[in-house]
Amino acid sequence: MLAEYTTNTLKYICFILVILTFSFPANSELSVEETIKGRKALFSKNYSTAKRVQAFASKGDFEKAKSLMIEMSENYKILIDYFSENTKEGFKTEALPIIWEEKENFNNLMTKASTDMIELTKIIEDSDDIKGTLGKLMWSNCKSCHSKFRAEH
Repeated sequence: MLAEYTTNTLKYICFILVILTFSFPANSELSVEETIKGRKALFSKNYSTAKRVQAFASKGDFEKAKSLMIEMSENYKILIDYFSENTKEGFKTEALPIIWEEKENFNNLMTKASTDMIELTKIIEDSDDIKGTLGKLMWSNCKSCHSKFRAEH
């Protein structure tokens, strides 16, 4: 059972990586507008996906929740490349200048969010407090980023 689960999970991860590779062009190939709109779309996708993760996990549908967690993890990795110097302004960006002033801290937060989503896949099923676990490993990263790196809207 574990071997089958591991094999299926690896197949799914490979599939997602292939899709992401061809779905999101390298940042250097994108215009400023495409980059800003692309990162906004990825953050928006992660937010709607996070709501779905919470719904599935709350209902005990952990396999669906885990696949979405992996998707979110990959999106956080991709987002790091969507904040080049030439994308500080324009196209209704809500990114604050502090992202570029503290780029290492921002990148570390995206990496932490990605890592936390993978950790979440490992522990969510055995959690006694699903809402609290999601809060700690998923929603807290959203809040950390929004409170420091995103303009209020």
